[in-house]
Amino acid sequence: MRTTVSLETINRLVEGRHENPFDLLGPHEIDESGRRALAVRAFLPSSTQAWVVDPAHNGRSLPMRRIHPAGFYEAICPLPNGDGAPRYMLRVAEEDGRKTTTMHDPYAFPPLLTDYDRHLLNEGRHWHCYNRLGAQLRKIDGVDGVNFAVWAPNATSVSVVGDFNNWDGRRHPMRKHIPSGFWELFVPGLGEGTIYKYQIRHHHETFEKSDPFGFAAEVPPRTASKVSDLSRYNWYDSDWIARRAETNWLEQPISFYEVHLGSWRRPGDDPHRWLSYRDLAHQLAEYCKEMGYTHLELLPISEHPLSASWGYQTVGYYAATSRYGTPQDFMYFVDVMHQNGIGVVLDWVPAHFPRDGHGLRRFDGTALYEHADPRQGEHRDWGTHIFNYGRHEVSNYLISNALFWMDKYHIDGIRVDAVASMLYLDYSRKPGDWVPNEHGGRENLAAIRFLKELNEQVHGQHPGVLTIAEESTAWPGVSRPTYLGGLGFSLKWNMGWMNDTRRYMHHDPIHRRYHHDELTFSLIYAFHENFALPMSHDEVVHGKGSLLDQMPGDLWQKFANLRLMYSYMWTHPGKKLLFMGGDFGQWKEWNFDTSLDWDLLQWDTHQGLLKCVADLNALYRREKSLFEVDFDHHGFEWIDCHNHDDCLLSYVRRGKDPNDFLVVACNFTPVPRDGYLLGVPELCWYEEVFNSDSSFYGGSNMGNGPGMMAEPVESHGRPASLRITYPPLGMCIFKPRR
Repeated sequence: MRTTVSLETINRLVEGRHENPFDLLGPHEIDESGRRALAVRAFLPSSTQAWVVDPAHNGRSLPMRRIHPAGFYEAICPLPNGDGAPRYMLRVAEEDGRKTTTMHDPYAFPPLLTDYDRHLLNEGRHWHCYNRLGAQLRKIDGVDGVNFAVWAPNATSVSVVGDFNNWDGRRHPMRKHIPSGFWELFVPGLGEGTIYKYQIRHHHETFEKSDPFGFAAEVPPRTASKVSDLSRYNWYDSDWIARRAETNWLEQPISFYEVHLGSWRRPGDDPHRWLSYRDLAHQLAEYCKEMGYTHLELLPISEHPLSASWGYQTVGYYAATSRYGTPQDFMYFVDVMHQNGIGVVLDWVPAHFPRDGHGLRRFDGTALYEHADPRQGEHRDWGTHIFNYGRHEVSNYLISNALFWMDKYHIDGIRVDAVASMLYLDYSRKPGDWVPNEHGGRENLAAIRFLKELNEQVHGQHPGVLTIAEESTAWPGVSRPTYLGGLGFSLKWNMGWMNDTRRYMHHDPIHRRYHHDELTFSLIYAFHENFALPMSHDEVVHGKGSLLDQMPGDLWQKFANLRLMYSYMWTHPGKKLLFMGGDFGQWKEWNFDTSLDWDLLQWDTHQGLLKCVADLNALYRREKSLFEVDFDHHGFEWIDCHNHDDCLLSYVRRGKDPNDFLVVACNFTPVPRDGYLLGVPELCWYEEVFNSDSSFYGGSNMGNGPGMMAEPVESHGRPASLRITYPPLGMCIFKPRR
């Protein structure tokens, strides 16, 4: 039958090989017997008839001719009067001919991605590209629908598929923007909740992918993306956001409570079910307030296919996992935290991504987000892929993602996972299994540029937001500004302090005298970075046991040792982080698939430990000397760090005001030391403001309460001294009262 397009062109469309279906489908002006006319073309598989409907003329219908048996139609219509795009609809009869559907033609709508959008995307500087890419709810010329946009430069064709088109990739092929490699299509009539994927063809290979910019997803193991309206939530945290921007957090107390949402607590009536974001919001806010934590740090909540990965095998970087509810539910969660004065930090994973077929791996049939060379693009140990940070679109994707969580979800910070693996090209690799940089070195120059840009954009666009590096090497300047040559992070996890402290506490007290340096070494480098002290989830898995179970001795000594370790941690320079369960003495190693053993709190020993941590947090938030000068040597002074035979440590913590200080005395043996002369900065009364051996916490109640007057006796190079009792496996903290 006569048509205005070639059969070969139609065949390419029908077979899913047409790169730009807009050249063929939709309205096209043509010359019809010497006059201008409009050719309306549609590809409607599984149909028997089709009509062009003109709403402007009382719904007048013009039958379309079936040009190809697969369902390709064309109608020649008179040109509409006036300027602008022609307005029409399509009426389609289904296979049985009994049902007809009237719909807008997706190929009658213009693209929404502008030349400027595409320029910024290819340049890698479209910082809010999540407002343009993915599935965006839009109204065009009064018609509601969803605009889909995805990056797949090497694909032969890309289609949107879902329940709305019976997952038929022939129905909604997308327009390719050349040469940018972005594909786009507005599908009228779709709305929030629509399930979809991208069907991608690369030469003779066809596969389906979830949306890299999808705002929501099906509950795993299902893998489709879901259209979501992120503007559909009214926030009530404006006061918190304003205060956050005006606060210098480095001079504030920060106590992170690290939580895995799926295993913090589960319903009593069904231990195999997760609590929702909304259920968890109020319970966690109440708990954090009672315990005195300033921030909640969440293990990754971005969508991930395998729960056993704890979220570190991220697939949906822009989707809060649907395990616990909708995006709006998670917004509610964050909002409740903020209204209760608690910040929310997300664990963020830009170092690698999994090989799941529906994810980023070989997204358009080629190594797109990852390096093609396995020496650069694969983590051998983890079985994952490494991002190609040198590709502008990839670095843009990740930086925009960090900003997305702050913009759309009001997140207060990100803890960047596995930074060391990003910085070094030879990370966990054998000789010959890595590619040197352009200078022949092992530094990943592209990753360094990426991390610097990330921190500059986050701090520039969201004042008061924290960026925290899990960096386990001695890379210099991780938490120093980029203009001074640093990477620009706010904080760095002190992995050295964590490993040394745990190692020391594992020793039986009788042997600790030989390992004294494991306690004191951290103060040699404590002020080289802005450190956070982590006792994280990594320390209570993979056969290590719980923190309580790692302590030596009998039951009493285990609890005393753990209280002492926490006391040392809370008085040591650096911000604090404790993983859930550690604060009440979980006995079992952490299991992601079960609730914490909250029933342990019926025992006085566990209650005592919980009270101890709560009081440490209260003391920490109250005493400026414990947090004001965390990252400068003026905030810390040794009194005595040399008494390894008795396993005693003593030191002073100072605030900005030189008269504001605390004296800390620690005994790492179960032997009490009575009448010990301890040098102090001045002659006055000293109140014992904390004692980890208090009977209130389950200790033996040896100490120095309520306090004592200093003696005018020089000791430890100080003008005055206290004659104190060191409690067994305990710490005393003294505050001058003048």
